[in-house]
Amino acid sequence: MLTSKVAKRYAQGLLDFTNESGQTATVFSEMKDVVKLMSKSQDLHKFFLTPYIDSKKKAEVAKEIFKSLSATSQNVITLIIRQGRESQLKNVAQEFINKVEDINGVQRVTVTAATQLTKDNLEQILKSTKLVDTASNFDLKVQVKPEILGGYIVRVGDQQVDASVKSKLNSIKKDFHLN
Repeated sequence: MLTSKVAKRYAQGLLDFTNESGQTATVFSEMKDVVKLMSKSQDLHKFFLTPYIDSKKKAEVAKEIFKSLSATSQNVITLIIRQGRESQLKNVAQEFINKVEDINGVQRVTVTAATQLTKDNLEQILKSTKLVDTASNFDLKVQVKPEILGGYIVRVGDQQVDASVKSKLNSIKKDFHLN
C-alpha cells in the first residue's frame, strides 16, 4: 500500500517529537490501537470523511473516542483533524508504526496465496525464500487472493518473489506471442 507524503511527514514529525520526549513506546502502542479502531469501524471512517461536518465537531468526537490515549497522541490526532487531514489519520498512525518498526529492525512480510495456508505451509514458504530472515523479528501479513490461481507471492519491503500460477501462465503466454 502506498502511503501519502502527508502521512509520512506527520508520522516523521511525531516520531521526532516522541524520540525527544522519550514517549516512542507509549505512542507506538497507542497508534496500533488507532489503526485497529479505524480499521474496524467503518462508521468512524465515514464520519471523518464527511466534508460537511466541521473540524471542531470532528475534533470533539475524536477527543471523546481517544480519551484513553496519552496527551501526545490526542494532540497529534487533533492537529491532523484541525489541518483538514482527518482522511489521513489511519495512514499517519500506520506510517508511524512502520517507522518505529524499521528503527527496531522488524521486517514486514506479506504472503499472498490463492487459498488459506496452514502454519506449516507458511513456514516452508518463508524458509524457501532468501528475502525473509527467519532468525530476526518480522511482522507477517497473509492475504488470500483466489485470482492468482495457485502458488504464492512473498513481499518484503520493496522486494518480491512471485511464484504464482497466474504469473507463470502470463510468462508462457508472453513467450508464445514472441515466437
